[in-house]
Amino acid sequence: MVSSKDSTSKTLLVAFCLCVVCSIVVSGTAVILKPMQDANRILDRNRNILSAAGLFDAQRDSDEDVQQKFSQFMPHIVDLNAGRILSETELQQLQIDIETYDQRLVINDGNYSEAIDRLYDVANIKRRVIYPMIYVVEQDGELETIVVPVNGYGLWGILYGFLALQGDGNTVKGLAFYELKETPGLGAEVRNPNWTALWPGKQIYEADGSVGLRVVKGRGSGDFQIDGLSGATLTSRGVDNLLQYWLGEDGYAPVLAQIRNSGVQN
Repeated sequence: MVSSKDSTSKTLLVAFCLCVVCSIVVSGTAVILKPMQDANRILDRNRNILSAAGLFDAQRDSDEDVQQKFSQFMPHIVDLNAGRILSETELQQLQIDIETYDQRLVINDGNYSEAIDRLYDVANIKRRVIYPMIYVVEQDGELETIVVPVNGYGLWGILYGFLALQGDGNTVKGLAFYELKETPGLGAEVRNPNWTALWPGKQIYEADGSVGLRVVKGRGSGDFQIDGLSGATLTSRGVDNLLQYWLGEDGYAPVLAQIRNSGVQN
């Protein structure tokens, strides 16, 4: 007759072996799938950049189309504190590989990000990456498109997106949010094509250099105003706030000025 002690030991041994086998399977699967996950993450990023620039057709464009269209975009790392594009030498000194750099992964790394003083944290994001990646398109030596990452707090969480500008750095080509926690049918309407269609052609900076582009309550008018989202006042305000921060002096305004004056050569 088998003792209860032997039975307990065998049960524990079986459970241990099962845990080891499951751990190996899970770890192996994660390793095997990581390249595919990374590729899908990059493909999704590229889709959103193209969408902001008005170059992505969700109904027609295949993955190959996305890759082909995105090939015209050149990535650059900028230094927000210095207000300029970083050179290859500076990237090496910072140990930034432009091919693998993911600014969202370094948001808590003090070498690449910093806390924002509450007095200036208009977008309510608490920390910002010092070295964000922007994307530009040049045609026949002329700057055609500039795409910058933006983020800011909405109603329930931070909205992440891309804002595309024309080569003048002052005219909007489009806006695309790829991650948000807003209420479906209300704040989540920031992804509604009818709303994003209001953005192209709007102007950013007033004559004095201040950010004139605003998301207003109700109907917008003129070159600087975008309609607020009906029933989503706090989300609309969040989008307006992120525009004020990222297009202002603490955001991309100095970088855009440098690009307009000197081009994108680094």
